[in-house]
Amino acid sequence: MSAATLRIEERIARLTLNRPHRHNALVPELLDAIREQLARVRDSDAAVLILDAEGRSFSSGGDVAGFHETPRDQRRAYAEKVVGTLNATLLDLLDLPVPTVVAVHGLVTGGSLGLVLACDIAVAGDRASFAPWYTVVGFSPDGGWTALMPERIGRARALDIQLTNRRLDADEAHRLGLVQYRAEDTGATARAVAETIRDAKPGSVGRTLALTRPDRATVAAGLEAEYRHFLEQIESDEADRGMAAFLKK
Repeated sequence: MSAATLRIEERIARLTLNRPHRHNALVPELLDAIREQLARVRDSDAAVLILDAEGRSFSSGGDVAGFHETPRDQRRAYAEKVVGTLNATLLDLLDLPVPTVVAVHGLVTGGSLGLVLACDIAVAGDRASFAPWYTVVGFSPDGGWTALMPERIGRARALDIQLTNRRLDADEAHRLGLVQYRAEDTGATARAVAETIRDAKPGSVGRTLALTRPDRATVAAGLEAEYRHFLEQIESDEADRGMAAFLKK
């Protein structure tokens, strides 16, 4: 079965991350599958997209074990694939001609937050939580933590959360504006929001997206800066020691 599945019913597309046994970690297989399915949405008659995930976690972000197990002389190439494809995936979401609604349950860490930030509307369940982990593992921020999150919640708040590795629960994420809805049943709430959007005037919806979404060129430049810093940091002794210590816990 594909690492990301797609169903389109009544002009509502549902794209589901489907590697629950690895907490939907952002490995190349999953990221490539997401991009493939987004291309299918673009070519379909869908009026709105719901992004969700199978398993206990929405996504645990970059696979630390995958990075650590990659021989050090090959680690940069692996990072180029993972972070480069993640960046392309986030831009695909921002370029999608229809609104996107993400339904978040469980854990969201590291670069997987980008999948939330790149969607237009976010719904968080009771067990949803968001945390960076970069300064603990020894990675450099990716996934829009610096390119997208400051616009969403403010630069000072975004910096504080990253430097102190602070975990946000669903209530605080809602209060800060990281997510727009709190729900016991994320699937039902995301579906209700999607149906409202589907039934709205499509021309008005499209122009609203064009006028309100983050500026693509600015986001692309920010993601490129994250990519360059990540590649430099992943080759450092600090990252090597940090991954080893993190994986021992």
